[in-house]
Amino acid sequence: MKIILLSGGSGKRLWPLSNNFRSKQFLKVLENNNGDRESMVQRVWGQLKAVGLAKSAVVAANKSQLNIIQSQLGESIEIVVEPERRDTYPAIALAAAYLSSVKLVNPSEVVAVVPVDSYVDDRFFDLIKELESVLTASEADLALVAVRPTYPSERYGYIVPEPKKDGDGFVKVRDFKEKPTEEQALELISQQSLWNCGVFAFKLGYILSKLEESGLPVDYQELKNKYTTLPKISFDYEVVEKASNVIALRYEGEWKDLGTWDTLTEEISTPIIGNGFLSEDCSGTDLISELDIPIIVIGLSNIIVAASQDGILVADKTESPRVKDFLNQYVKRPMFEERRWGWYKVLDYTQYENGQQVLTKRIRIMSSKNLSYQLHYHRSEVWNIVLGEAELALDDVIYRIKPGDVLHIPAGVKHGIKADSDIEFIEVQTGTDLNEEDIIRVFLTWEEVEKHCTMSQRNKNQPSNVDSLMSFSRKISSI
Repeated sequence: MKIILLSGGSGKRLWPLSNNFRSKQFLKVLENNNGDRESMVQRVWGQLKAVGLAKSAVVAANKSQLNIIQSQLGESIEIVVEPERRDTYPAIALAAAYLSSVKLVNPSEVVAVVPVDSYVDDRFFDLIKELESVLTASEADLALVAVRPTYPSERYGYIVPEPKKDGDGFVKVRDFKEKPTEEQALELISQQSLWNCGVFAFKLGYILSKLEESGLPVDYQELKNKYTTLPKISFDYEVVEKASNVIALRYEGEWKDLGTWDTLTEEISTPIIGNGFLSEDCSGTDLISELDIPIIVIGLSNIIVAASQDGILVADKTESPRVKDFLNQYVKRPMFEERRWGWYKVLDYTQYENGQQVLTKRIRIMSSKNLSYQLHYHRSEVWNIVLGEAELALDDVIYRIKPGDVLHIPAGVKHGIKADSDIEFIEVQTGTDLNEEDIIRVFLTWEEVEKHCTMSQRNKNQPSNVDSLMSFSRKISSI
């Protein structure tokens, strides 16, 4: 059995902590058994490992999520990268093509698609393991996981079962209803309908045949090249609701979609995360802050206060999903981003009347991690090293750097850095077009950098070109 761990979405309902680069599944607000903070994707990955499914799993994700997935799950994680966001059907189809043509998985092998943002206990993943045998024995096209509704939700999809046609531990599915009104949801519940948990199991060949029927390639690279031609449609609408033979396994446990502040805060172990204070007469209020400044909340109940570099949200918990409507008219670059090598925060951004832009970042690179060897065409940079020691590759020469060193990198100059210990520096970018796409990566690994570059002779009093690019603030105390 193979697993496709489906990672998507922008998480706008959890703004300001979530953004296009750090979706809801990457927020480290849950608590694991050791008392440490973890994200939804880290929790689900740990549950997959506990039942022996992680070793057969690939992650399907958008390219903007690649860095943060590697940061949270490790760089050895197998990731199928979507060239662009096109909903769940294209993402699953691309992952299926990858399993077939790259991993050479047999078309008769069962594949289960699992979302990264469901909050469940470990029994849920034991049930996923059962999908393989149930799908084979029932000869169904698709097998789903469903849970009994606890209230008439308007946000979930419902599975309508065939009356009195339960099989050996599974439900025959008659119909589906997506996001009904509350009145419709009450009627569905009276018909013993179940919530759809977003898990789909099928034989690999079943999805490959769907691609062939649509005239699309089943080869991974060919499908990736034509990805922009795939329809922007969910897997539910394109495949599940058109299938004629669908079954579902009942999950008899708690299931939650932690996609809004009111549901997420129910699973957070403490009402305060970050620098802040709640008065004693605050009831049901949560404060989550990533800012260095204190936030004080007095006399407010059932409120969510969430703050990050991107902004501050103060909302009634039940009304907090409406934040998504306001964000449609508020477009801004993310002010915090987690990468495979560490993270950065935007401290300041200014654009002058003459078009000149200045962007200031605080950057941390974790020990033994490295930035790629890269160059920029539209900006120059100044790095002020404030913590840790590292190797710096600059214009094909490697130098040793430490706190107090200041580096000037003109546009077009190749540069990269590898941290010996956790290292921090302040980066000031200047130019007329400051964006994350202005980057040419020459080498990704430090091993490639070391093979290509030579070691500096600066400590041996031999000439080098470092003085034109780097000014060191190591000064004698009398100056």
